[in-house]
Amino acid sequence: MLKAAAMMTTNQTSQGTITAVAANFLYSLLFLFGLLLQPLSGTQVASWRVLTMFFSLVLLVTVLKQWQHIFDYLKTLKNAKEWFLFILPTPILGAQIWIFMWAPVNGLGLEVTLGYFLYPMIMIVVGRFFYNEDMSLLQWVAIVCAGFGIAYDIFQYGAISWATLFVCLGYPPYYLLRRYLAVPPITGLISDLVLLLPVVVIALYMNGGFEVAITNHKLWYLLPLLGIISTAAMSLTMIASQKLPVSLFGTLCYLEPIFLFVFSIAILDHNVEEGSMLMYSMIFIALLIMIADSALGYMARKRDDRLHGYNEPQVGSFPPRRRLKNRRIKGVLAAHRFRKIKKYQQKIDKMTRKIEALHLR
Repeated sequence: MLKAAAMMTTNQTSQGTITAVAANFLYSLLFLFGLLLQPLSGTQVASWRVLTMFFSLVLLVTVLKQWQHIFDYLKTLKNAKEWFLFILPTPILGAQIWIFMWAPVNGLGLEVTLGYFLYPMIMIVVGRFFYNEDMSLLQWVAIVCAGFGIAYDIFQYGAISWATLFVCLGYPPYYLLRRYLAVPPITGLISDLVLLLPVVVIALYMNGGFEVAITNHKLWYLLPLLGIISTAAMSLTMIASQKLPVSLFGTLCYLEPIFLFVFSIAILDHNVEEGSMLMYSMIFIALLIMIADSALGYMARKRDDRLHGYNEPQVGSFPPRRRLKNRRIKGVLAAHRFRKIKKYQQKIDKMTRKIEALHLR
């Protein structure tokens, strides 16, 4: 029986790994759509991506019957401050989608790829200094390697690309704000797309994006394909997150910047300047060190779990329906108790004011 369970876990991990690799490949494939969708400009492609992602995600959530989960979370936002912090990250995501689609067709594909190489390391530093999370020795070595490469490039050229900084420094505030309110990933993404929808529709109307799409026949199938690939990538990511342990799922996410780098060199025909070879080499070494650190951590936890008979938790994008029902029941009861307490508090406050008025007489 134990052998059968072990084989089942191994098969699940293998399937999850293949699914995660496919998801990262599809996300990287979107990087090339700026070329395929010409004569649309990079900004128009980004607008169309938001539009197709919105309809794709609506379809996905509808099929999975998870709208109630999204509404349950939105009901927890009680005041203007929470709603402001919930909406604040949306422009950041919109800007990141824009540069991801705009950069490849404007000669900045490698610079954006470099930003995605640095982004995981920036997040580790943010975790260390904002959340007091421990950093392993290998993570420190990776940060030092990447820092040395960047410092050398700045010393040589006197600056670093704005596109690189835009990517690697743009995402951390987004995730910090989302984490502060504990926003579920799908709830956050679909809320962002709903808020961005009127902006991109107006942008497409103003810059002629709709006219170009109507008059160019190849866009009639390429734009739906953009939505299909976005949906497939999101679906595969969710499947992988349910099949893989957290640590292994996180390790495989490092594949995306590697795919982006290969596409930038091989397909977009962007060249690495000779003087920047050291920087890219150091950052690539840093990324390999981080992958090794994550893999070693996963293997160590797997060994400990085997000794203690414990399976590492999976990521899981959506909680089970029974848990959602229990959560909704608890939420209704809590809201009922809160209303009763508030009602009694109002009566006490009213009586206190009357007593104070009598004392003043």
